[in-house]
Amino acid sequence: MVYLLPGVKFDLDMIQKYDAPAPRYTSYPPATELSEAFTATDFQAAIAASNQRKTPLSLYFHIPFCQSACYFCGCNTVISNNKNIAKPYLEHLVKEIEHTAAFIDTDRPVLQIHWGGGTPNYLERDQVELLWNNITKRFTIDPQAEISIEINPRYVDRNYILFLRKLGFNRISFGIQDFNRQVQVAVNRVQPEEMLFDVMSWIKEAQFESVNVDLIYGLPYQTRQTFRETVQKTIELNPDRIVVFNFAYVPWLKPAQKNIPQDALPAPQEKLEILKMTIEELTNNQYLFIGMDHFAKSNDELAIAQLNGTLKRNFQGYTTHAETELFGFGSTSISMLEDAYAQNHKQLKDYYQAVTLGILPITKGIKLTQNDIIRREVIMCIMSHFQLHKQEIEAKYHISFDDYFSHELEMLKPLEADGLVSLSTNHIKITDIGRLLVRNIAVIFDTHIRTQEKQFSRAI
Repeated sequence: MVYLLPGVKFDLDMIQKYDAPAPRYTSYPPATELSEAFTATDFQAAIAASNQRKTPLSLYFHIPFCQSACYFCGCNTVISNNKNIAKPYLEHLVKEIEHTAAFIDTDRPVLQIHWGGGTPNYLERDQVELLWNNITKRFTIDPQAEISIEINPRYVDRNYILFLRKLGFNRISFGIQDFNRQVQVAVNRVQPEEMLFDVMSWIKEAQFESVNVDLIYGLPYQTRQTFRETVQKTIELNPDRIVVFNFAYVPWLKPAQKNIPQDALPAPQEKLEILKMTIEELTNNQYLFIGMDHFAKSNDELAIAQLNGTLKRNFQGYTTHAETELFGFGSTSISMLEDAYAQNHKQLKDYYQAVTLGILPITKGIKLTQNDIIRREVIMCIMSHFQLHKQEIEAKYHISFDDYFSHELEMLKPLEADGLVSLSTNHIKITDIGRLLVRNIAVIFDTHIRTQEKQFSRAI
């Protein structure tokens, strides 16, 4: 055993014992439970109920296009060098915004906006401005709203970065994955170190309020030492947040991954060593381990939200406004309302057809039961705050926690014996070592997983 954090030991045998496939719990029920039985009419009714709650809003806009395929990617993308493909997409996206906004009480303040993909900076500047103006025309944007965008650093210059900031974006995210060129070549994502440092310098010049970068461990040719160099260079970049994703090798789901040399993937023991080293390096350099795969400086909104109890999970990962309801726009995007989730069509032709017909472009969704809502509260407490107060759940949902979750509490006892959780009369707390396996702890409260066999990535 080796030390992970002060006073905490990193037990590789323990990690391997519990490292089983589990959802990432960006929602509960997981997106795998969405059904085609849920229709656009159901979603319209869910929006009406949402309007009655008058909750603040979070908006997501999906730009699916990329100029080239990154072999590691698990996102829903359209690969094309022909940028003319974006024009009809934007036309339909604007129509969707107009049509969906007609059902929403748009006096409700928008506290968060996120553009993801794909590659949002696939769009030319006039296209970005067109979409921006249609969003601000239809919705009431809070003056202090968090407005973020993902970029591919290979396809931006200084002027584009300054333009984004001037337009109104105040948070930005880009993928590094790995600084090592051999790794970059193997995953078809070559981006020289100098380029990444230039992009960060432009972002800082533009005075974005928060910068996030993504790393991935478990890629081909990675070793503990080579990834240590990547982590150290990332620390030198000095982002506010760092997300360290576990690479999930699922070529049966993502065919592009078949291009990755499987025999070059790090062995399970090496992968665990890479994770251990990464956590040590980041936590020794003033980054707090927010949870699962997120790290943030102590003054970042994620760290503050966790401290204040306002951190939650949605389909973009950890987010800082637990009180908002999320509306997603564009192909494959998912809306998360208090008691219903709905996903748009993934295929562009289906998405275009629905928008053209003037109907909400929903392909599937789910109406949550009261049991789902109660279990979501428990799972999100575990995933976001690593503890829960039984009395708060009891008071909010008028249940006896120990009776309602008697089966789950029994299932937690072996994990308590192994030091992953601490159980008491009033609390369930995740230990520091348990944080690494928080998905595998949360899954105990997931009744959907018990009834169906699903394919998920491993936690580590």
